[in-house]
Amino acid sequence: MSHPEIELLLTLLDQAFERKAWHGPNLLGALRGVAPPVAAARPAPGRHNIWELIVHAAYWKYAVRRRITGEGRGSFPLAGSNWFERPVEATSAALAADLALLKSCHRELRSAVATLAPERLGERVKAGGWTLRETVAGVAAHDLYHAGQVSLLKRLAARRAR
Repeated sequence: MSHPEIELLLTLLDQAFERKAWHGPNLLGALRGVAPPVAAARPAPGRHNIWELIVHAAYWKYAVRRRITGEGRGSFPLAGSNWFERPVEATSAALAADLALLKSCHRELRSAVATLAPERLGERVKAGGWTLRETVAGVAAHDLYHAGQVSLLKRLAARRAR
């Protein structure tokens, strides 16, 4: 039996990531059609590019899932944490692989939230002292924040290409 709060959190996750919502582009919508040169373009030296935002978002979906499941660190498919320099190889296949990682991390997070016992929503996680409820809502907001960045970076890349 589903729980209304769990269902709401799943809706927030889905709308921020891939489902149509009132707020406009979600993260996958913002990433649709981005080619490797655009994904790899840096707005300025030392700044993150779209490609790095993809893997960063995947990492935080993984991190939140770990907080829900209690899984230990070290199981993310890439070495490191938080920010990963990209591209390693500026090919369509490499970009597709990182997009597949993002989608996989979203599915795994969604599954963890769907099976979360509602009485755990108020449980505080060690990192930051946020509740699981706040952490899951936060990762949805994180997707939207980066969807906005992706949209701006795409416009900047298009302007530079003129």
